[in-house]
Amino acid sequence: MALSTVSRTHPPRPAGRHTARPARRVRRHLPTSPWLFAAPGLLVTAVFVLYPFVSTVIDAFTDRRTLVPGHFVGLANFRELLHDDMFWTGLRNSVLYVAGTVPALVVLPLLLALLVQKNIPGITFFRSAFYTPVVASIVVVGLIWVWLLDDRGLVNSLLQTVGVGRIGFLSDQWLLLLSAMAVTVWKGLGYYMIIYLAALANVPRELHEAAAVDGAGPVRRFLTVTVPAVRSTMVLVAALSSVAAFKVFSEVYLLAGPDGGPAGEDTTLVMLVQRTGTGLTGRVGYASAVSLVVFAVTVVLMLLVLRADRREDV
Repeated sequence: MALSTVSRTHPPRPAGRHTARPARRVRRHLPTSPWLFAAPGLLVTAVFVLYPFVSTVIDAFTDRRTLVPGHFVGLANFRELLHDDMFWTGLRNSVLYVAGTVPALVVLPLLLALLVQKNIPGITFFRSAFYTPVVASIVVVGLIWVWLLDDRGLVNSLLQTVGVGRIGFLSDQWLLLLSAMAVTVWKGLGYYMIIYLAALANVPRELHEAAAVDGAGPVRRFLTVTVPAVRSTMVLVAALSSVAAFKVFSEVYLLAGPDGGPAGEDTTLVMLVQRTGTGLTGRVGYASAVSLVVFAVTVVLMLLVLRADRREDV
């Protein structure tokens, strides 16, 4: 009786057939699971980016100092900017810096990329050599250029040897600003060259071959084939270099010193923020107002570059 009951309850498995395994249950993830993975990055962004930005916006409308909590003063800091000669000097130098470096950083890296894109023996060495200034410390680069351009530096020694005489690269207001621009261009060539190399790799060879068959020379192929093919990359380089140039600090600071050159005439806006907002008696509220102006101008620069790109598309 027991055996019959067991056989009814558990019928024998047919020989030679594999029984299907029970399907595994799919675990349902909580809706908050993706946020748990993104939480560390969001926390770092909130602490080091969002909070400082909000704090700067709030401080721009106060008279806060380094060790003294501020009180709300409205637009007093911005009204003071309009009558501050040093602010207008910094704005002038920052705008001139953009006008002097951006065209060079858009065109020269493209020409350099055209030179090093060919696969010839030893080209890897030249690519590495051109990229070396990018990875070099800006402090080291600045000191090297100071030693080169100083009144008793290598360049002036060579000029004096050939009878030209010394040139005040670091003592003249405009020569110092041009020297800082040269350092910025020299250091940024390799970085933007890599961006252009990636864009040139996507240009079809058939376009150049067709232009060559039509009798186009190297210059004409460059203007009619290469430039239109990498135009979007040129816009990207223009946007990146313009923002970086307007916020320049290290190059001018290292060549001109903390005072901003002779009589402070080479001071940039970021140097003005550093000078007025640091120290035990730093005017944090006023420096925050200058920082907001820098932020607004950089946004305007980006919008102008993007608008120019859209006009060309139309």
